[in-house]
Amino acid sequence: MTSHTVLGQRIEMPVHVRSARSAMALFSVDAARAQRSIDYAGLKIRTFRPGRGLCALIFVRYEDGDLGPYNEFGVIFPTSTGVLIHRLPVDGDFTMAAGRQIWGFPKELADFDASYGSTFDGRLSQDGREILRLELGAGLPAPGRAFARPLDAYSCLDGVTRSTSWTMTPGTVRTRPGGARLTLGEGPLASELRQLDISRHALLTTHMPSLRMEFGDAVRIR
Repeated sequence: MTSHTVLGQRIEMPVHVRSARSAMALFSVDAARAQRSIDYAGLKIRTFRPGRGLCALIFVRYEDGDLGPYNEFGVIFPTSTGVLIHRLPVDGDFTMAAGRQIWGFPKELADFDASYGSTFDGRLSQDGREILRLELGAGLPAPGRAFARPLDAYSCLDGVTRSTSWTMTPGTVRTRPGGARLTLGEGPLASELRQLDISRHALLTTHMPSLRMEFGDAVRIR
């Protein structure tokens, strides 16, 4: 078993998240534009039809885990070999330091205002400017085991690409086709999403009000 010392605190691997909740919307994006956005990582966008790739926008509230409680927003691209964690704003200094040091996740500080329930309303902002707002409607119950799976989560920070084993185990899931409203505001992240020709309507939305996760050590791949 390995361990890491982050800001004077020892973190044993793997890292466990015992309780979290998430809200996700999956959108279609222009594959060529998305590829240019992730060329820095040396990975290839997965296409689901000619010329179109996928982008998941995910809000997560970590309530009980080895890195403490915090909020997170992820811009995630499915690739040919796993998923790339492309952007990852958080609202805690410790989780930002741990994410960057242990896994090379591109964590940065931001502000969150998120309401979880049968519906979801989440806002992400930085320096007093709203970056985006994501609203999700209510979904239909689905078995959590259908969404429980290990993933290869890729990250690239300071020119180093890494792969991390990431396992999600949801207790409950609500999902539906569509059901999202995305409002883009100001700042580089909002501008980047606009440039991806992100679809007006989500392909799929998913709520996970009860979620456990496990993160292994990162392995450098390039």
